[in-house]
Amino acid sequence: MVETHHPRRGSMGYSPRKRAKKRIPNIRSWPEWDGEPKVQGFPGYKAGMSHAFVVDYRRSSTTSGQEVRVPITVVEVPSIKITGLRFYEKTHEGLRTMGEVWANQVDDSLEKRLPIPSSYDTDEMWEEIDRDLVDEVRAISHTNPSKVSGIPNKTPEVMELRIGGGSLPERIDKGEDILGEEIEYDDFCESGRMIDVSAITKGKGFQGHVKRWGVKLLQHKNSKSVRNVGNTGVFRPGYTRPTVPQAGQMGYHQRTEFNKRVLKIGEDGEEVTPEGGFINYGVIDNKYVILHGSIPGPSKRLVVMRDAVRDEKYDVHEPNLTYISTESNQGG
Repeated sequence: MVETHHPRRGSMGYSPRKRAKKRIPNIRSWPEWDGEPKVQGFPGYKAGMSHAFVVDYRRSSTTSGQEVRVPITVVEVPSIKITGLRFYEKTHEGLRTMGEVWANQVDDSLEKRLPIPSSYDTDEMWEEIDRDLVDEVRAISHTNPSKVSGIPNKTPEVMELRIGGGSLPERIDKGEDILGEEIEYDDFCESGRMIDVSAITKGKGFQGHVKRWGVKLLQHKNSKSVRNVGNTGVFRPGYTRPTVPQAGQMGYHQRTEFNKRVLKIGEDGEEVTPEGGFINYGVIDNKYVILHGSIPGPSKRLVVMRDAVRDEKYDVHEPNLTYISTESNQGG
């Protein structure tokens, strides 16, 4: 009998497919940065998608140098505040926390997220840090959702962002300079660069194995249903193996999109806000960034951008945006 080619349905590379623990993406890997010391990540809020006309910057594309229509994603990026620094040293078990230094003045809005001590001496905490043993510096930052009208949640999100570039003493000095200060998106990235975008995807709840894994339907002659499970594996071993496609949670997983080109960084939100506002978001009141293509998550979702870990073949140059659509997305 002829063997039929039957590749498995769905990738096991993302298993187990369970709900993310929190809405803030957890960045587990940071690339090295060769330039001046800076913060290597920045959060933002996904407003929505539109389309634009841009001169094709891809050298190997058949339309290179020509004006093409591309999908774009608009992300609102208000300033963030560096409220603390965390220092690590490398051990055989990985990075180990050495200590923290927090700013003297902490925003009152941060009390909704974590307890704030009544008295804190920043200079005293700096004296406890042995700078010679520091191997990694991370900035403890928080967002300013009160500046964004498109999201209902006004509790700041706290996250760690790596400070990279230069030597370690220069990174520590950079962290000391920005401690307690607000930084803008321009301090992280410039127009034309490639970045990675991480976010929690849109949740779809509990779904069956056909929708979740894309397996084939049963025959129409099946006695009960065409979407039932045919079988869950061989007789031995006497248990269902984890590689068998089954029903379960679908969506609300952390995913990362690599190499997204920053097409534009703008100040005036009216330039990109469509007529009637973005669906489920509204208008953009702060600084914004336009990315080429789509990114994970629905509107209002917090996304975290970082320096690209696979940026090897792309040159940094200012993209030539000729037109940005502001037509209404409400439908006719």
